[in-house]
Amino acid sequence: MYDDILLKIGKTPLVKLSRVFKEYDFDLYAKLEGFNPGGSIKDRAALSIIRNALKTGEIGPGTTVIESSSGNMGIGLAQVCSFYGMNFICVIDPKTTTSNIEILRAYGAEVDYVAEPDPETGEYLPARINRVRELLQTIPNSYWPDQYSNHYNYKAHYETMGEIVTQLGEAPDYLFCAASTCGTVRGCGEFVSDNKLRTKIVAVDAVGSVIFGGSSAKRLIPGHGASIVPSLCRPKLVDKVVKVTDLDCVIGCRRLVQNEAILIGGSSGAVLMAVDRLKEEIEPGATCVVIFADRGERYLDTIYSDTWVSKHFQGMTHLWQKQPQQKEMMMAI
Repeated sequence: MYDDILLKIGKTPLVKLSRVFKEYDFDLYAKLEGFNPGGSIKDRAALSIIRNALKTGEIGPGTTVIESSSGNMGIGLAQVCSFYGMNFICVIDPKTTTSNIEILRAYGAEVDYVAEPDPETGEYLPARINRVRELLQTIPNSYWPDQYSNHYNYKAHYETMGEIVTQLGEAPDYLFCAASTCGTVRGCGEFVSDNKLRTKIVAVDAVGSVIFGGSSAKRLIPGHGASIVPSLCRPKLVDKVVKVTDLDCVIGCRRLVQNEAILIGGSSGAVLMAVDRLKEEIEPGATCVVIFADRGERYLDTIYSDTWVSKHFQGMTHLWQKQPQQKEMMMAI
């Protein structure tokens, strides 16, 4: 029993995945962050940032919180702001799904839409951030959580790693998690470093993301990768980076729901496929943990839509032809 909904954030379940890689001799567990009340891992960061700002007096009743988000962070902030009686404006772009927009509005958030990408980079994230800065100049008593640089983002995930170790009863050998703001990767990595754990951190990034190097390119899946290098990024905390494609995300999501009956979001599909990429390298008897950031209901009109998949991935069969399980999966699609 909880006295309020925000106390339910965190303490998410760890579930063994016994079917998806059953032919390999390692144990795989999933940290299901979709069980947070706002539906994603971003609930942790949203609560951590807002509570700290309330504590320091930066914000209070009547404050308008303004953030750039393609979905989950916006929803997490909308939930927390609604609870504390503050206004929230979420700056979104065309990649934001219809379901996420409807959830934001259900929480009482105002949605500010950026239709055009940044003219210099061709990316939406810089355009969204520029729009946040414009709104901050025009709206009195406004506050920007700035999830890409706010240390209370990664500090929330220090606790996430602590939960994983407690639930397992030991440190895992490998932790796989997606990179966007780098809050999760940094927080978990700091916990591993501070406690001198054996855990190897595997950061899962998107092809076309610049977080760990490379050129920026168009990406379809929100919350997976970034077109800027977040100031929270600390590459020295990461043991390995695996970059996966948008198609990998689709394959991973659909493979998991068919094999384990777990409906996950896009970045989680990427994390599963990172394990697939490294499965031959993982030592027999190792314990691996994947962090699944959100649930799949928010992707029913994209990743789980046969129409959407056919539209965006026609002529891209070369990405999966060499992998029988993936080929079988896409044939089913």
